[in-house]
Amino acid sequence: MYAITLPSFGGPEVLTWAEVDEPTCGPGEVVIDVAASAVNRADIMQRQGHYPPPPGGSEVPGLECSGVISEVGSEVTDWAVGDEVCALLAGGDTPSGSVCLLCKSFRGPTSLTWWLRPPSRR
Repeated sequence: MYAITLPSFGGPEVLTWAEVDEPTCGPGEVVIDVAASAVNRADIMQRQGHYPPPPGGSEVPGLECSGVISEVGSEVTDWAVGDEVCALLAGGDTPSGSVCLLCKSFRGPTSLTWWLRPPSRR
């Protein structure tokens, strides 16, 4: 899978499209097929070297996304594969997939659909 990576700190020119490992799902996590993501101030600060990811968090920038759950951890009971969600992440938001702690996922509004479906499902 591919993601925007930060091989070094600096301006926008350091952002690099690179192959990364597929996300793995822990017991209390879900994997999301990402349909939409965003860049926010924290991502810019991380790119500049001023905002490190939390301990155990991904080095790949990206703190929020929406999409469809493609995998659920063994301790997840309120979510299922195919559920459409929005999520806050500890980093690692990629166009191909994100891992999200269960407690930070929430159902998207049913009145909006385009931002929940990955491009392959639109």
